[in-house]
Parts: sequence; structure tokens; C-alpha cells
Amino acid sequence: MQIRKPDPSFLVFRWEPGSAERTQQYRVEPRPGMTVLDALVEIQREQDPTLAFRYACRVGMCGSCAVVINGRERWACRTLLASLKADAVSVRPLYHFPLIRDLVVDMAPFAAKMKAVAAAFVPKGGEEAFAPIGRNAKERRQIDGAIECIGCGACLSACTMVGWDKGFAGPAALNRAFTLMGDTRDGAGADRWPLLLSEEALFRCHGQANCTEVCPMELSPTESILKLRRRSIFQLVKLPHRLDTPRATVLA
Repeated sequence: MQIRKPDPSFLVFRWEPGSAERTQQYRVEPRPGMTVLDALVEIQREQDPTLAFRYACRVGMCGSCAVVINGRERWACRTLLASLKADAVSVRPLYHFPLIRDLVVDMAPFAAKMKAVAAAFVPKGGEEAFAPIGRNAKERRQIDGAIECIGCGACLSACTMVGWDKGFAGPAALNRAFTLMGDTRDGAGADRWPLLLSEEALFRCHGQANCTEVCPMELSPTESILKLRRRSIFQLVKLPHRLDTPRATVLA
């Protein structure tokens, strides 16, 4: 006689303005191919319509369903229940972001960190058209492993330095800056370097690689930061008068 395992217990973080944080338990009957997002949708539709969470594409493309599942940042739509191999599944919102409700966080800090290091493309003045850069061009190959970030926020949640220092630009912004500094069409490099060499950017990273470990797109912001640091040595010689941070501190 086969003994049926009990349905997995979902321990879901709950919070709304004016209330205390709590964990609420639900039961979900698993089925083949069921993801954590499938389970959350089922809970919302059949057990608790007040449960709030964020998702869009449901097929692992948009990254909007990023949460912390069993202690690790993941996309709920890509996380199969069977892969967790656990009787209990805990789901909580991303760390280091303001809460809106339940599993939904405010992504405004993500955009603010991008702005803090000028991680936006600025075309060179006087250019009539973009310079053609083929997929096999050397500069494209140099940044190929870093250009697929879609802004899900998992890396910021996993970064202990973001938690310790809210002013730290964080891995996503620095990864984006790395791709821009390698793009010959971008005209903001000279203004971006002083921001990257400030106390809250490149040299605040401690290289723990938590961001790389959790990135659903399999990028390595850690590697991007290390490459920018190596390039920064030349900038410290060129731009010492433009840095707010003493050179000895930056190199520490």
C-alpha cells in the first residue's frame, strides 16, 4: 500500500499597511510541472483572494515574479515545486526593497541606483547615426555576458552590501555601467567615471558573488565589477581632481 505524502505547506509572508508582518499557511495539491507561481495563483483564486503578488508573462521572460523562496531569490514562474524537494515552501518578498503589500515590493530603489551611477545610454553628440556594432565585433564580445539583465531585482535582494549601505549602487547598476563603458556609441563615460569611483560604487562591493549566484539570467555582476575596477586604475591617474573620495580610500 502506497502512503500518500501530505500536500506541501506554503508559508507565505503577509503584510499590508497598518498591520504587523506575519506568515500565513496554505495547502496546495501538487501536480506535475507545477511551479511556485502556479501555486500562488491557485491560492489566490481558490483560498485567499487577498493575497498580493506580482507576475506578468508566467514563462520566465519578464522577471516580475522575483521573490525569496526557501531562503533564495528566484523567479516563482521558473521554480518547480518538485525541484525544491521540501515538505514546506516558504515565500517572502525580496529583501532591501520597500514593501507595498504581501509579496509586492516597490522597485523605485532599483531605478534610483541606476541613476546614481548614470547607468543609462547617452549618445555621443554630433553623431548622425549609431555606429554599427556587429554581434561578432570585439566590443560586443567583451560585454556579451552582461547585457541580458532585465531588472528583476534578485541581485539587489541577495547583496549583503545593499542591505548594509542603502547608498551602495548595487550589482545591477554596476553591471549596466560596465556594458555602457564598453560601448563606443555612448558619450557619458567621462562623467560616469567619477560616480563609479565614489565611495558608494565600485569599491563598496566586497566580491561575495551572491548576486552572481542568484541571477536567473546567469549573468555575473561580480565579474563586471571586477573588470570595471581593473579599468579604473587608469582613471585614478587621469581624474584624481574629479573624485570626491581620496585616492587612498578608493584603492583600499
